[in-house]
Amino acid sequence: MSQLTTEQILKLLADLSARSVKHASGLPQQEEVKQAWTGIAFRIGDIRLVAPLGEVIEILNYPRLTRVPGAKVWVKGVANVRGNLLPIMDLRGFLGQNATRLHRRSRVLVISHQGIEAGLLIDEVLGLKHFFDEDRASLSAPEVEGLAPFLSDSYRRDSEQWDVFSMRKLAENPAFMKVVA
Repeated sequence: MSQLTTEQILKLLADLSARSVKHASGLPQQEEVKQAWTGIAFRIGDIRLVAPLGEVIEILNYPRLTRVPGAKVWVKGVANVRGNLLPIMDLRGFLGQNATRLHRRSRVLVISHQGIEAGLLIDEVLGLKHFFDEDRASLSAPEVEGLAPFLSDSYRRDSEQWDVFSMRKLAENPAFMKVVA
């Protein structure tokens, strides 16, 4: 075996380096990560809304209820959810619309804000929605008059308007607390 000169070794190393660079995968491009706002999309009647993810603590199937005598018509009753009593309110009824008709897609959105816990009966949960700043839109006049005080923002995606329904504003509303007929 012949001895390699320093010059030959350096040439081999340079050749190895060139081949490595030629066949190496490039580093991924650094892209700016956009922050997304995430909410729970739901439907009441024909109205599609989205609630901030942090304002809904649970989604339930419609539970067995005990009626509350003397309560307003939109108060559906009280449910025992894992040993805790949870008042169930019909969100459509509270907003002055016809009562929600129960069907297999009906769900209850559970909210908890400053000690106020309630379940809101809605027609359907449509899943999670993710929006970016560029999706932000102007609030349009709501289809239901009673809805306006509870809307906090709006997004537009694929020609669909998604108004943000604030569960916090609902829980803080004095009318929501007046459940006696």
